Amino acid sequence: MDPIAGKDRSRGDVSQAPHDHAAARARTGKDLTKGPITRTLLTFSLPLLGANALQSLNGTVNQIWVSHTLGEVAITALGNANIVMMLMLGVVFGVSMAANILVSQAMGANNRALVKRVMGTATTFFVALSLLVALAGGALSPHILDLMGTPRESRADAIIYLQIVFASVPFMYFFMFLQMAQRGVGDSNTPFWFMALAIVIDITLNPLLIRGIGPFPRLGIAGSAVSTLTAQSTALICLVVYLYRQNSLLVLWPSEWRLLAPDREIVQSLLSRGLPMGIQMLVMNAAAVVMISFVNRYGALTSAAYSISTIVWGYMQMPTMAIGASVSSMAGQNVGAGNWDRVSKIARSGVISGLVVTGALAILLYALNDQVLSILLPAHSPAIPLARHINRMVLWGLVMFSVTFSLSGVVRSTGAVWMPMIILVVAILLIRVPFAAIMSQRYGEDAIWWSFPLGTGMSALMTGLYYLQGGWRRARMLRDGVQSHATSEPAGHNRAGALSDRRSRRPQS
Repeated sequence: MDPIAGKDRSRGDVSQAPHDHAAARARTGKDLTKGPITRTLLTFSLPLLGANALQSLNGTVNQIWVSHTLGEVAITALGNANIVMMLMLGVVFGVSMAANILVSQAMGANNRALVKRVMGTATTFFVALSLLVALAGGALSPHILDLMGTPRESRADAIIYLQIVFASVPFMYFFMFLQMAQRGVGDSNTPFWFMALAIVIDITLNPLLIRGIGPFPRLGIAGSAVSTLTAQSTALICLVVYLYRQNSLLVLWPSEWRLLAPDREIVQSLLSRGLPMGIQMLVMNAAAVVMISFVNRYGALTSAAYSISTIVWGYMQMPTMAIGASVSSMAGQNVGAGNWDRVSKIARSGVISGLVVTGALAILLYALNDQVLSILLPAHSPAIPLARHINRMVLWGLVMFSVTFSLSGVVRSTGAVWMPMIILVVAILLIRVPFAAIMSQRYGEDAIWWSFPLGTGMSALMTGLYYLQGGWRRARMLRDGVQSHATSEPAGHNRAGALSDRRSRRPQS
């Protein structure tokens, strides 16, 4: 019997009769291979945008409580520690995206047996990886911050905050993985609601633990990290319970726990495709570490202004990231179904939608720059004029990210992941960082701010050229593609048959 839902799950079937397919879709997600493209894209993007907005709001509220309660030194500590947190999330992003692509392709091909196998292997992988990162990160936190050149007056607070955040890594990693998998099956609503739960808990606990309100202890900056740990773990547990109650395709019942044994071909695909996407995130976050080390040279005040500016940039990029993630899930299902004409239309719709939405947001942020900054910082903070200057130089360049995110999402949905990674490495490590390092010797911190639009512009140009070249269409996540099943095999079906279609379908370039 199912201990959660109270139903008999002893059969452990991963397939349903054809007449039950519609009901299974309703439980597991949405078919993204049909219907109007732009409307479906924007509708699918809204929950992702909402989740990104809530995450940014959570970070903003956190910054406000810390800045207004503990001052600029604590804000600098928080900014330095958050960059490390984003760096460690980059470790897991690539494999999460690879799992998302495999799940979305399998759903598009109606291969539910493969979805189960991906979930089993990926679950074992994420548990092992998260424990390793948590233990290593907790021990190395002081050394990581020293390498970043964290200002001395902010170092102690940053160490405390970062060590507690590393303790929350197992919950953060698995939460991210489950959200990616849900989007792969076409469900962007459920991840939003549980992300909302995590953020409500975090926002509620933040002031209580920072200031020691009522029965809660006064923990200072450590209270912010403890609230994050509590929120992530609670939301993850609730999400897992919900998925079991809904009999989601993404969960494994006791009779299916044998699928937790890593499948060699799936592991190879997760690593070979996840590695370059992980490297891509690591490069972005490592570059952020390098950039803040440049900024730290100009003192805690400039670092605080930069940290606040990056919050504004996060809001600026939310529509771009939501549309890019939606493009990837939509394209993945259509690649699995072999709908290549629709894949091209998804790419075009993603680029246009991203440019329009992000451009409008940029205009709004330019108009309300001072008002936004006065919310994020104390009214008369000397960091406000510095942050205003930084935003004026950087915001316009972020519009070009919409081209990179959308086209890269389509390219990666086939399993072609190396070239987007190479493009990003070139744009950041060979253009942005060297420009900031060399030109700041002559133009000071302004060279750092100018390096951002320079890097994003070059990344958009190179990504567009690669997309038009078209070779990415021949990529495969598994050796011979994802097998299309009118009705998926039971869990015990031949493994090789469930993993690859020996009658490989060759798409048109």
